[in-house]
Amino acid sequence: LEYIKQEILNKYDNEEDKLLVSKVLDKLEFVQKKNSIETTDFLDMHQKTVAEKVLKSQKITNYICYGGYSNAERVMIIIYPEKLEDVFNNNQYDFNNIVRVIRVILPNEMKGKYSHRDYLGAVIKVGLKREKVGDIIVNLDGADLIVSKDISKYIVDSFKELTRFSKSDIYEESIEKLNITEPKTEVLNIIIPSMRMDSIVSELIRTSRSKALEIINAERVFVNSEVITKNSKMLKENDMITVRGKGRFKIIKILNSTKKGNLVLEVEKYV
Repeated sequence: LEYIKQEILNKYDNEEDKLLVSKVLDKLEFVQKKNSIETTDFLDMHQKTVAEKVLKSQKITNYICYGGYSNAERVMIIIYPEKLEDVFNNNQYDFNNIVRVIRVILPNEMKGKYSHRDYLGAVIKVGLKREKVGDIIVNLDGADLIVSKDISKYIVDSFKELTRFSKSDIYEESIEKLNITEPKTEVLNIIIPSMRMDSIVSELIRTSRSKALEIINAERVFVNSEVITKNSKMLKENDMITVRGKGRFKIIKILNSTKKGNLVLEVEKYV
């Protein structure tokens, strides 16, 4: 097994990717030896792609990606023993064993004043790494943070000691009570020569075609949560495009074409 592990690790140059791959393989080994459920930390889209690639290379199918709700950006990979396949396939597993919701309700005078950055800053301030927390869903009253169950009590206790939350109500909730709010969006119209991914990405993030190619080659572009490195891939209506570090967009529809033959595209940008 060590030989196989080293062989897989040798395929990765990036040290962060190597560390992630090593952790995933260790989790897999533990599941196989102990017949127990193992979970990764919360992964971003790139990390999820890397982890899934490793599992698929080993022909592992007894795993799921879970982030607390259907459109979660950050997910855990839960690897389970084959004996529990029916439990997971039939949605009979209680995910409260793994994740919890930390609800922050702000005092009236502070409602609507904190952004995602404020809550993420609080997570870092209490000494936690980003990967220990999943999506942070901000609403007018405060926010719901999806967290690993093993740190939920620590977050509640630590947040209560922060000045910014001194007058807030902070408590733990079950994952079923997650308060999902519709994300804020704005509608853009962009003009593109074709539906090729590089054309669309360069317009969405307002950069040159060559810079867009660099970003695509660096595996920073995801279409419907899957990393895409083929710049000539043709995109279509309803595709969701995420450019790491630049934003998230959804293609709504092709409005029309210009006299020069370019396409006018209606796009939704998540803000």
